[in-house]
Amino acid sequence: MHLNPYGEYAVLLAASLANDPPADRDGVIGRAREFGMTMDFTPAAGDYEMTRCVVADWLRVVDATDPQERASLLNEQMAAAAAYPRLVDHNGEGWHLHYRDANQTLPHVLRAVFGVGTSLHLSTRGMHRMGRCAAGDAPGDPCTKVVIDVTRNGRQSYCSVRCANRAAVRRHRARAGAGPGDATRA
Repeated sequence: MHLNPYGEYAVLLAASLANDPPADRDGVIGRAREFGMTMDFTPAAGDYEMTRCVVADWLRVVDATDPQERASLLNEQMAAAAAYPRLVDHNGEGWHLHYRDANQTLPHVLRAVFGVGTSLHLSTRGMHRMGRCAAGDAPGDPCTKVVIDVTRNGRQSYCSVRCANRAAVRRHRARAGAGPGDATRA
């Protein structure tokens, strides 16, 4: 038996769905498969729209800066997805735990997985280990992507090398005395 704690991959899947939303239900399922989710999802009307609501609710956790507020939001989301953990063996994966009822729809499964995964990520790595790209803090920078910090040192604050480089150019130009408008052309 192996323990699947829905940790890092779940929170990275949530960020991926938030940063680059698929166009339809099949796209969401395809993305879930890319992040290691192999179970089947019981189809239901409105799955895609409800999944977008689950992601929007999860983004409230991302945008909460106070650890207590993050914990409260996560607790609400996990309570809404509450189910007894169960031992399962499906798709040749071996015995492992699921934190949801069997045969649930896509948005219900994702709410449970995102809630547990995000809680485990924040409680084991630190409540500060997720947020929005720091490049977006600069006036005029449009980046609002989610950053999930999985680094050893816990200091990842940019969504990409491109955003980190843009911020470094802004800092360099500010030190060199360049005008604030120059940094936005980086």
